[in-house]
Amino acid sequence: MADRTPPLSVSELRKLVHAGEIDTVVLAFTDMQGRLQGKRFAARFFLDDALERGTEGCNYLLAVDVELNTVDGYAMSSWESGYGDFAMHCDPGTIRRIPWNPGTALVLADLAWHDRSPVVASPRQILRQQLDGLAEHGWNAFVGTELEFILFQDTYEDAWKRGYRDMNPANLYNVDYSILGGSRVEPVLRRIRNEMGAAGMIVESAKGECNLGQHEIAFRYDDALTTCDQHTIYKTGAKEIAAQEGMSLTFMAKYNEREGNSCHIHLSLRDDDGRPVLADDDGEHGMSQLMRHFLAGQIATMRDFTLLYAPNINSYKRFRPGSFAPTAIAWGPDNRTCALRVIGHGQSHRFENRLPGGDVNPYLAVAAMVAGGLYGVKHQLELPPVCTGNAYTGDAEHVPTTLREAAALWEASPIARAAFGDEVVDHYANMARVELDAYDSAVTDWERFRSFERL
Repeated sequence: MADRTPPLSVSELRKLVHAGEIDTVVLAFTDMQGRLQGKRFAARFFLDDALERGTEGCNYLLAVDVELNTVDGYAMSSWESGYGDFAMHCDPGTIRRIPWNPGTALVLADLAWHDRSPVVASPRQILRQQLDGLAEHGWNAFVGTELEFILFQDTYEDAWKRGYRDMNPANLYNVDYSILGGSRVEPVLRRIRNEMGAAGMIVESAKGECNLGQHEIAFRYDDALTTCDQHTIYKTGAKEIAAQEGMSLTFMAKYNEREGNSCHIHLSLRDDDGRPVLADDDGEHGMSQLMRHFLAGQIATMRDFTLLYAPNINSYKRFRPGSFAPTAIAWGPDNRTCALRVIGHGQSHRFENRLPGGDVNPYLAVAAMVAGGLYGVKHQLELPPVCTGNAYTGDAEHVPTTLREAAALWEASPIARAAFGDEVVDHYANMARVELDAYDSAVTDWERFRSFERL
């Protein structure tokens, strides 16, 4: 497979900097929560120094909670170890312009310790490890993510001050596939589409969704690492563009009691000559024997790996019968009631994992899908019977219903430890414990409304 042309080469970046078109370079990595963290550099200093040398950042950035509070339980970073630095090394293949921030380019980083050994718990490294496992078989993963969000007329600051209550969705009724509904918010959707395209992504389409103000912008699939990089950049950029328009949007899995934000992930495999290896026109449902083993591995590992698909307390609020979010670990051809949906024809033959929500860290979810597939191939697992009806009412195993259940399955899983290593398993089990401890000590509006007067 030919190397992918980066959105900007180093030489192109130099020309833009010397011409005065680029004055700022953002160097960033993706944290546990799927957010970009890093530094802004003066562009000339970046070229003269940081491009080759990289930079440093406090290693607590992979050992804090969502609010960046230091917490206990992480082996790699603590008060006892002095909260030292790790190194952020540029990946030159990720350089791109960021059109929504004038004069700005961005480059993604891989994390390493000062002896240049990788930080194995970093999400991008976790995915790289699993892709290396595929490469040993001569396979390459291609991935597409379908990420939904809810758009509001309120600014982020106003939303914060109101405690995210009584917000004004950008559409006041269900606009699923509605051209009129999309037209109401086309100025901001158009900016997001066009400026993501100018940042090197291939935009396919935008459409309305079911919840009030809910929309989806789809991008063309790419190799797994590139798709996850673009997913993270898009998520940050969409929020920044919405803020510039005096609006806000959220990717949280379940904002209210209506439809949640999903992030369906499509995956296919090709060999080193670019030939699809999951497809077989003569196979049942167009699947090769390899695909049957690979898909069986998804089913066998889904409960153990759910923490990587649904990493937050709120993630589990999506999993309700009849919600288009799956509850059954079942598979079926073009069946949206199943956690795993087999779709496409020929070169496009693939499967879709419908479990993740909009809050997912794409590197971790895709790593889990690859690890599950490799497990199925290694053990020559056979697929359970196909689901052709309503999986919500079937007898297939249920996905975990809470973060607590998912974390316990993950931490105790010999499959997870064999696939990812003890350090990764323990690190993300602790992430779940931190969130559970915070949630268990919180007093919610729900409790106040039910209890203040009436109990």
